[in-house]
Amino acid sequence: MTDDTTISLGSGDPGRPRRFVFVLLPNFTMLCFACAVEALRIANRMAGREIYSWTLAGDGGETAICSNGTVFKLDMDLDELTRDDTVMLCGGLDVQSASTKRMLNWIRREARRGAVMAGLCTAGYTLAKAGLLDGKKATIHWENQDSFAEEFEEVTLTRSVFVVDGNRITTAGGTASIDLMLKLIADDHGEDLANAVADQLIYSSIRTDQDTQRLSTPTRMGVRHPKLAQVIKAMEKAIEEPISPAILAERTGMSTRQLERLFRRYLNRSPKRYYMELRLSRARNLLMQTDMSVINVALACGFASPSHFSKCYRAHYQTTPYRERGSHGARLAPQ
Repeated sequence: MTDDTTISLGSGDPGRPRRFVFVLLPNFTMLCFACAVEALRIANRMAGREIYSWTLAGDGGETAICSNGTVFKLDMDLDELTRDDTVMLCGGLDVQSASTKRMLNWIRREARRGAVMAGLCTAGYTLAKAGLLDGKKATIHWENQDSFAEEFEEVTLTRSVFVVDGNRITTAGGTASIDLMLKLIADDHGEDLANAVADQLIYSSIRTDQDTQRLSTPTRMGVRHPKLAQVIKAMEKAIEEPISPAILAERTGMSTRQLERLFRRYLNRSPKRYYMELRLSRARNLLMQTDMSVINVALACGFASPSHFSKCYRAHYQTTPYRERGSHGARLAPQ
């Protein structure tokens, strides 16, 4: 490294590096972890000295296996930390099973001692399960939003890339870890260093906590008709108590026939069919990510009876809700 690649930190604190404790949950996602730790490594390089340090922790203190099968050697068990540590819980697949009683108790203990607690990817679930997100804003990977919202009503769930609410931090997963770390680096040592780290990562579009993790459904589908987009958003917000297409049309200043034509033109299906698919997709997420009873899943997705729900589910997915849950449980079981 040459002198002209080093960023001056001015009169910042030259003392002990800020330490991050990465807690690797079973089946954690490598990408969210790698993005975070690489940002810290590059920050040290660009600063010309060690301003950050990190250690790997996990239940048992020996090894952790991520969702792609790679094995990581851990530095420590769930040991006692200092109040100046920043804990980064790294989640991934089947985070419910990874959120063990021992893990939750350790998280609560360290939070009481004053450590900053962050949940990367699905680990926001673990923080919420420990009660650390009650009354706070948070985010989680979009695939887990439905189940999270059902289980943790006391948490204000957002679709942001990341959320910092006091000493609680959550991210949506994937490359959102980069955006979070760039913010922390900027807060600690200034925008110049954060921008230098972004440049080294070839990361040209830095997102903030005001950015959402997914494009809206109409945008993803290429729907540019404003009234149709408005109807789709209304459907997404009214899953538990579906609104009839006639009322949706009236609210957006259209006739039912006009609404039917728009859905046929842009989505090649009727409003009723699209709405049903939306509700069934939500139901499938809840079946696979929560332990809610099939009856409660049906009610949460606007079905008045389990028999009607099962009939619609089978017609769309070629299996019953009970079999779907059973087969998913078998796939997650230890081999």
